[in-house]
Amino acid sequence: MIPILECNDLTKAYNKRHTALDHVSIKLKRGRIVGLLGPNGSGKSTFIKLAAGLLTPTNGEILIDGKPISPETKAIVSYLPDRTYLNDWMKVKDLISFFSSFYKDFNTTKAYDMLEKLSINPDDSLKSMSKGTKEKVELILVMSREAQLYLLDEPIGGVDPAARDYILSTIINNYNPNAAVLISTHLISDVEHVLDDVIFIKEGKLVLYNSVDNVRAMEGKSIDGLFREVFKC
Repeated sequence: MIPILECNDLTKAYNKRHTALDHVSIKLKRGRIVGLLGPNGSGKSTFIKLAAGLLTPTNGEILIDGKPISPETKAIVSYLPDRTYLNDWMKVKDLISFFSSFYKDFNTTKAYDMLEKLSINPDDSLKSMSKGTKEKVELILVMSREAQLYLLDEPIGGVDPAARDYILSTIINNYNPNAAVLISTHLISDVEHVLDDVIFIKEGKLVLYNSVDNVRAMEGKSIDGLFREVFKC
């Protein structure tokens, strides 16, 4: 089966002094939840933006479902950026209507179901919400698409600990088994139990890519513990 995401010698240099990604080669399998982990400035967000088609590689290639980045690949990718991008004046129900009209794979019923479970009023505007609630709304919009690749950049960074378990279960239960989820986060201990595979990246270079089970068996420690050891946290 064709990997949902494949990159070969992927390199992104913003200038001569700053290479954000340095010859990274990875194949992401379908049906997997993958943690993209590394310290600040390691290249995680750059990698995700390249996969989302928001940046162009300096060298190398990145393929989605075996195809170069194009409108066709962007249509099967659901992307959650690390910063709020929605207009504050919009109500939640208006955002759902907008996403439904813009994305053919958007599931309105799923969106309203998740809103109800998180006690978010569809008639509320974003400007009336806390930062954490806004992030919940953004995640709901992203996970309500029937996409083939979900790119989540810090999806639980601003939400309260009580909501994290529900959000993670939402990620697990609301994606197609033939799809894949790539999660970038600093909260490794919170997400470790949902991950199938893990990627460590440091200064733009690939340090580790393996299944969580293999890492635990070979290293005899948790992903969080190994991360702290590798990156001296």
